Amino acid sequence: MKIMIVGASRGLGRALVDGLLGDGHTLIGVSRQRPGSLDAGLGAQLQWIAADLARPVEAVEQIAREAPAGLDAVIYNLGVWEEKAFSDEYAFLDDADEAIVDMVNTNITATILLLKRLVPRLLGSSKPQLILTGSTSGLRQSGRPEVTFSASKFALNGIADALRESFREQGLAVTALQLGYLNTQDGLSVPLADATARGEGELIPVHDVLTIVRALLSLSNVSFVRELVLPAIRDERF
Repeated sequence: MKIMIVGASRGLGRALVDGLLGDGHTLIGVSRQRPGSLDAGLGAQLQWIAADLARPVEAVEQIAREAPAGLDAVIYNLGVWEEKAFSDEYAFLDDADEAIVDMVNTNITATILLLKRLVPRLLGSSKPQLILTGSTSGLRQSGRPEVTFSASKFALNGIADALRESFREQGLAVTALQLGYLNTQDGLSVPLADATARGEGELIPVHDVLTIVRALLSLSNVSFVRELVLPAIRDERF
């Protein structure tokens, strides 16, 4: 399959790149910069587009110019959060207006503008798929106080719902993947048993997310997973 991964340079995105490359897929990675640690010998199997989606209009046009004309799947993994998010120091009233605007532009505006250009490239596939990486913070009664990040992930659910209805007749499968807290420190090179030990059961290893994505990509073209919630088993919010 020919797959674009947006937000691919580190953490979960990098794990998806490494895992799906190993499965033999052709990948197009998108991030602000191409990681220096990538194997330069991958040739035609890996293309990289360096674009900063914090500047949505400019970045989207660049990606549209450099992306292939046809794609089988897009994994949209982009998302930024408040400087003090997920800590006891977070306080909504302390967030700078400029930082809030930047988050909305990156997490919502860039997503809508880029998908407007990428969806037509998916529709030519025999099994077009779009996987949107959301967050349990975007679910109702999530138990999290981060206002702008939660709002942007809630908006992602609305984007997914609307795209399903807009392109249902063309067979576009849209999955919202709602993830809990991730262990992004341990990549695929770390054994799963070691990765699960970090966080004492409260952090999801990226290995598990890769397993889910592989399953989604392997479905037939007559079924899809509408939404999947993946929290850690010891996450008391769920």
